[in-house]
Amino acid sequence: MRTAAWLLLFFSLCSSAQHHVNGVVKDAVTGEPLPFATVVDGYGTNQIADIDGKFSFASAKTVEALTVSYIGYQKKELKVKNLKFITILLTPEVKNLETVVLPKKEDPAYEIIRKAISLKKQNDPQRKLQTFQFKAYNKLIVTANPDSIDGSIDSVFIKKSDGSQVAKADSSAFRFKKLISSQHLFQMEKVSDFQFKERKLKETVRGIRMSGFDKPIYEVVSFNLQSFSVYDSKYELFETKYSSPISNDAFSDYYYHLLDTVQVGGRETYVVYFFPKRKYRKTGLQGLLYIDTQHYAVAKAVMRLKTVLDVTATHSFEYIPEQGIWFPTEKEFKIVKGKNDEDIKILGETFKFDADDKNPRPKKQSSDFTYLLSRSWYFNREYNQPLIIRKSSIAMEVKDDAIRRDESFWNTFRKDSLDSRSRKTYVALDSLAKKEQVEKKLRIGRKLINGYIPIGPVDLDLRYLLSYNNYEGFRLGAGGITNDRFSEKYRIEGYTAYGTKDGNFKYNLGGAVRVGKFSNSWIGGGYTDDLREIASTSFAIDKRVFKLYDPRPINLSTFYTHQTWRGFIETKIIPKTESIWQLSRSVVEPKFDYVYRVDGKDYAAYNMTTAMVSLQWNPFSDYMQTPTGRIEIEKRYPKFTFQFTKSLPGVLDNDFNFGKIDFRTEYQKKYLSGQKTAVFVEAGYAFGDIPLTHLYNTSPNSLTKDKVLQRLTLAGKNSFETMYFNEFFSSQYVFFQLKHGFKRVMLFKKVKPSLVLVSRMAWGNLERPEQHLGIAYKTLDRGYFESGIELNQIFKGFGLSGFYRYGPNQLPRFEDNISIKLSFILDLGI
Repeated sequence: MRTAAWLLLFFSLCSSAQHHVNGVVKDAVTGEPLPFATVVDGYGTNQIADIDGKFSFASAKTVEALTVSYIGYQKKELKVKNLKFITILLTPEVKNLETVVLPKKEDPAYEIIRKAISLKKQNDPQRKLQTFQFKAYNKLIVTANPDSIDGSIDSVFIKKSDGSQVAKADSSAFRFKKLISSQHLFQMEKVSDFQFKERKLKETVRGIRMSGFDKPIYEVVSFNLQSFSVYDSKYELFETKYSSPISNDAFSDYYYHLLDTVQVGGRETYVVYFFPKRKYRKTGLQGLLYIDTQHYAVAKAVMRLKTVLDVTATHSFEYIPEQGIWFPTEKEFKIVKGKNDEDIKILGETFKFDADDKNPRPKKQSSDFTYLLSRSWYFNREYNQPLIIRKSSIAMEVKDDAIRRDESFWNTFRKDSLDSRSRKTYVALDSLAKKEQVEKKLRIGRKLINGYIPIGPVDLDLRYLLSYNNYEGFRLGAGGITNDRFSEKYRIEGYTAYGTKDGNFKYNLGGAVRVGKFSNSWIGGGYTDDLREIASTSFAIDKRVFKLYDPRPINLSTFYTHQTWRGFIETKIIPKTESIWQLSRSVVEPKFDYVYRVDGKDYAAYNMTTAMVSLQWNPFSDYMQTPTGRIEIEKRYPKFTFQFTKSLPGVLDNDFNFGKIDFRTEYQKKYLSGQKTAVFVEAGYAFGDIPLTHLYNTSPNSLTKDKVLQRLTLAGKNSFETMYFNEFFSSQYVFFQLKHGFKRVMLFKKVKPSLVLVSRMAWGNLERPEQHLGIAYKTLDRGYFESGIELNQIFKGFGLSGFYRYGPNQLPRFEDNISIKLSFILDLGI
């Protein structure tokens, strides 16, 4: 009897859903899908098509007719009896959606959005709730639908040198379909705890599994595909921020249209369609907002971007009566190819594009069907409970045992069970990665990008192999630092170099021991016997930057030698900072015609004992703590760098009493149009008895030559391209630089320059100029000004720029104020 009841229930369920009608709504002219079209069946049941214009009806009754409507298009009624799938083509009205303007009678959606904006404070969980916490399971895959791929073996015709053609079989589509039918191209799972308190949201990763890797790529783990909250004024999608459709100034960026009212979670909601105004038509968001009719809170949101990539982000919410809010329960992110003429890479998979206007619908390649899908589920939610967030300055923390979770752990938290393709993905990619030594190649690749070649326990430093300047001639050398294969607690570093022109050896040897893992604190010391450019500004905390070339030193002639002992502490113990605290003792000798006079005594060489602290502070950035160190995962501006140096009178035969205060700040702003504005400010203040070798020269980068072409050199970074070497010196200065870069423009297929407008200016002063003997110089008390144009990456990273000097320090001859520079930007495509 019980078996018969189960069979009866089974067949009744099947029969009740046996009538299906699936379809898609498209523009009759362009063939493009119409997102969020309204579809009504003959019984009055309505449905909103999805972002791709697709809809599906499942009913116990036979669906015989449909009525389809869409703003800006003619309504259409049609018979669909006995049809399983139908393509519905709507004809545009005289005005299409993109050119619609506000009618005299305002769309009801505008009043709904106004109320939603005004009530954000009481509807946003991060504003209304004092605390909350939940667990999250995320699954990310790069894959394709096998049914979408033809899989046939085509013929490719290859032209021979004699003009004849040879047909060869192309089985790439066949092999790709066979592969994708059994597994995904990439897969990652993650289990996290989220905690919120005092406007701070922290994610603690308890488990992480990435196909093909024993140790995950933490940069991929931290990749922010979409915002957590839809209430933020800037909505982040694929690491780009857009104006939110419910930001306070949203009406200046978006149009709105009320489509319908539907139920979400048993509550009535307005369905509001938003789309960008003309100025953001190609770069702005479009999508749907489901707004609760009582609280005017967001009950569901769909964000869509259709540019180079076709991106869809969905946020789902659940109404919590006890708290009177809609709380997020799930989010989904999907990315497929859009329209572009370049290939791009996403998590190692190449997306090919073809934007040939003459052939708007070329034959699709297998990789054209590849997509990335990320889904997150939120569960075990708690609200307004006592909560302590440990290490709250870190936005994301990966626990040390997160990569060692067993299958029982994953089965406990998975909300989407692994199918056979997912299971085979781990087996196949893990095996392939080991066979191809993917992690080893990745480790070597990362080292190479940063200028190292790993050789066992030592990383060979490529910076020291070969360089050139006018004093040393060719500088030949070798150097390196021990890596974690040597020790995770101790490190040894050093280098040696020889100048072919000055005939001297230089060297460095140092070591350190790590005393704090979370703060990455090191205590160390070392000795250096080398030379350095005079009056150069250097922040000890600056990260090591590897360049294929360093243009400025090539033209340098004035240096000083120094033999320096130093002891230091490196630490990140202060939130969002990196700092170096150092004591040093140096013997300095200028290698040019210079004498420093103090209290009637002349110094051709001198001793300097100093204490210094150098600190980098990024207050608006977010960081991730991993078992291997701390990573800046969200770079935000402005950033600040401070450095204070003070001599220690009477300590180790120190000759002078002086101090230096150095400051730098950087700010960048990116625009939806692809443009970028960057501001750079640097200042220094030196006081007391300090020799010219340790003052400021404001980074000149021009040779003292008569002809413009004789001064043709490589452009520097943040340097005055028209200022001659050793032309100006200062004991106090301020330097300001403004850059505005435009989107790259394609002139030819491989010629796509980036236009950048640059202006630089500086003011300075030199106290006690009578102390500095033997060198001619000027001061910056009247200011220095130059402006120019950069055409970067004209061809394969090479560019050209031109600058002009003007203002009080302009030179009499017109051509002496002009500087032409070559530039090179290395694009690694990663």
